[in-house]
Amino acid sequence: MKCMNLYSLLLVLLIFVSCGSSNDASGIIAPTVNVLPTQVSATYEGVVTKLSITSDQEWTAFSGDACKEWVSCKTSGSIGTQGTVEVTVKANTDNQSREGEIIVKSGITRISIPVSQEAKPEAPVDPDIQIPEGYKLVWQDEFNNTSLSTPDESLWKYETGHGTNGWGNNEIQNYIAGSKDGIVCADVSNGTLKIIAQKVGDEVYSIRMNTRTNWKYGYFEARLKLPKGKGTWPAFWMLPDPFTSWPDGGEIDIMEEVGYDPNNVLSTIHCGAYNGSNGKQKGDGSYIATAQTDFHIYAAEWTEDYISFLVDGKEHFRYTNDKTGTATWPFFTNFNLKLNLAWGGNWGGAQGIDESALPATYEIDYVRVFQKK
Repeated sequence: MKCMNLYSLLLVLLIFVSCGSSNDASGIIAPTVNVLPTQVSATYEGVVTKLSITSDQEWTAFSGDACKEWVSCKTSGSIGTQGTVEVTVKANTDNQSREGEIIVKSGITRISIPVSQEAKPEAPVDPDIQIPEGYKLVWQDEFNNTSLSTPDESLWKYETGHGTNGWGNNEIQNYIAGSKDGIVCADVSNGTLKIIAQKVGDEVYSIRMNTRTNWKYGYFEARLKLPKGKGTWPAFWMLPDPFTSWPDGGEIDIMEEVGYDPNNVLSTIHCGAYNGSNGKQKGDGSYIATAQTDFHIYAAEWTEDYISFLVDGKEHFRYTNDKTGTATWPFFTNFNLKLNLAWGGNWGGAQGIDESALPATYEIDYVRVFQKK
């Protein structure tokens, strides 16, 4: 009995010593970090504010992955003294609120400071805009801002350069940021955006642009007039944002057409199981006799169960979620919209190119995004 009591006493002492330690399992003492304020709130117009930080070790602060596009941090400080972080929250151009975080790291200590931003107030909807039943308008660019002669860069961002291996399709254009050396390839005038592919010396300049906002599910549409000429390859499509990998991350091609097969417009999806690399991509198309001479409305309705592709309100392809996993349905994360005019490449140049078609113009009347009410 005495042996049992001694054993029990030793066990209690061991537990007491273990619980009283402030170190982690490796014996490293976590620094004490204080951050004020403990959260950041912003109106849709954005804000510049400061966090006050103290720590007994060196520290740093940075925006979380989910908000790197719209929250930035500028830090200053030193060991054992109070420092500051200047936080800039950009304007929210979407009609939805958003959330993110700022991470303060000191040694093994990490503190998350929540960041929230109001949605942009919904403007009165133009009565001429036809809203799909059960949806509301959450984002739009009508390209009718008379103070701008190029796309609104609070709404759009460019991808530039020749790219690696011709942007994956052996295309031969050089994408530029709106204009270069006086050559304008993204012109906003008379209520439309003109993406213009132009021959400049030995190069062909063109445009590839993405929405800064991304969405999961919705009704996405654009009113487009397609360019003429063998070698042109216009597209209105979607990729995951942030982009991870292709084809596993998925791709939604709302509209594509190649100039050597005029007026045949296609809608396609790519994923791990079905994609252009293995020749099993899923899609279908329509012949639109005036696709290159008149405007038509190209749309995709994307839900958790299906993606429906339409031209002028008529469905011509539907891809259904078979519920078997991400290989066939990676379409459950945020995607952004893309507009581009490629030149040549595996598909656009499959029957050669005709440089006499340049400059070639891809004209966009509007782009709109609707989501469920």
